[in-house]
Amino acid sequence: MTLNKFNLPDVGEGLTEAEIVAWKVKPGDAVGINDVLCEIETAKSIVELPSPFAGTVTELLVPEGVTIDVGTAIISVNSDVTGDPTPADVRAPETPVQPLYGKLPTSDGGAPESAPGTDSALAGGPLVGSGPKADAVKRRPRKAAPVPVPEISAAPITGTPTVEPVQPHSAAEVVEPDENRSAEAGDNRPTFGGAITGLVNKVLAKPPVRKIARDLGIDLADVVATGLRGEVTREDLVSYQAQRDAELDKADGFWGKAGKPQDQRIERIPVKGVRKATAKAMVESAFSAPHVSIFVDVDASRTMEFVKRLKSSRDFEGIRVSPLLILAKAVIWAAARNPSVNATWVDNDEGAAEIQVKHYMNLGIAAATPRGLMVPNIKNAQDLSLKELALALNNLATTARAGKTQPAEMQGGTLTITNIGALGIDTGTPIINPGEVAIVAFGTIKQKPWVLDGEVIPRWITTLGGSFDHRVVDGDLSARFMADVAAILEEPALLLD
Repeated sequence: MTLNKFNLPDVGEGLTEAEIVAWKVKPGDAVGINDVLCEIETAKSIVELPSPFAGTVTELLVPEGVTIDVGTAIISVNSDVTGDPTPADVRAPETPVQPLYGKLPTSDGGAPESAPGTDSALAGGPLVGSGPKADAVKRRPRKAAPVPVPEISAAPITGTPTVEPVQPHSAAEVVEPDENRSAEAGDNRPTFGGAITGLVNKVLAKPPVRKIARDLGIDLADVVATGLRGEVTREDLVSYQAQRDAELDKADGFWGKAGKPQDQRIERIPVKGVRKATAKAMVESAFSAPHVSIFVDVDASRTMEFVKRLKSSRDFEGIRVSPLLILAKAVIWAAARNPSVNATWVDNDEGAAEIQVKHYMNLGIAAATPRGLMVPNIKNAQDLSLKELALALNNLATTARAGKTQPAEMQGGTLTITNIGALGIDTGTPIINPGEVAIVAFGTIKQKPWVLDGEVIPRWITTLGGSFDHRVVDGDLSARFMADVAAILEEPALLLD
């Protein structure tokens, strides 16, 4: 056996450090090649690291939650396989991965295959509607006969209590013995050496009291019973709820306790991972590229009608369609008419500068995720049909929300859209994504009074906001670009030209 140490590889272009988020193995576990060892968080995404060795884990060299540099040893494995793994080993799993963007292949020429990170019916999960019904609860058969009072054995009992034979109010009150619950859990009645086990473990309470307990989320076994026959009463529930409310009042809420020291009332959140990378990129962009912003109100009523027709179309059945799809197509169309908005400003080492105009569109979509702001992009979006673009947008959103976006999917963007309208915001002045010269903010679409042919009528109105790098995009160019985007939203039929 050979002891091999696995060093943290560069899983993305130019990665310098990463945080160990969660280990998927522990010392003593047997692992095979390409088995997942751990999850790491880079500046762009969470990535699973597969094992380059087959063997037995001997030691985890880095604890969870620690940020380390690329090249640091993170795990040791006793293995028969020797050799120093390279990043290519890590990024080359045996099973081919379906690409997220571009021409989306299908298995049968119909619906697309499941996006990476999503569940599949073939993965062992039940199809929708194939599981048991929610209300299909089997009940024990009711016993109509009264419960006989057993004879107490002749064994002496110290302090023998007086026990009245009690007929249940209904047959549903009778339960079978429960061996997993002790009588002390919520029943103050005496136990006679197991002779009447069937009566001991049931908490007595009338049906109205049981209903109140269910509505309040109270376990009757936790309530001290004061009824004449040991049953829980309404008053017992009121007393228990009052005590529970008092305990909750003592707990700290969001604002904490005024009597605490000031430093104990401040929550400190380390800046790392996506938040750290986003902050650095936004500062560099805001203070290196001179931003200029312009706005335009748009009558998007025909876009709303077009989206409605697409939703009812058989070609788009099962595909989520929204006005963002039409805006994305409008941005691609407008950039083809105004190429300099799809460009990059590059400072050379010699002190010179150049503008690189891209004759392809990697369309970035700003996505708010639990881990922070991400901007994955749709590769070669200019080559996609409307249906293919809709599928790519759906896959992008699903993957981002699941935290499965890979670093390569966020590299090489050429122009970005941020859909702030999804949050009910009219417009804004977004910061340009680093390496690009333009970004479009898509505001909410809502009905407003609008003058059309001399009459004021309700129309679906939105406001577009665009930010541009003034070193590349002059005022007239930015105005023409935004006017072209607005023209498509006002008349989607122009896309057919």
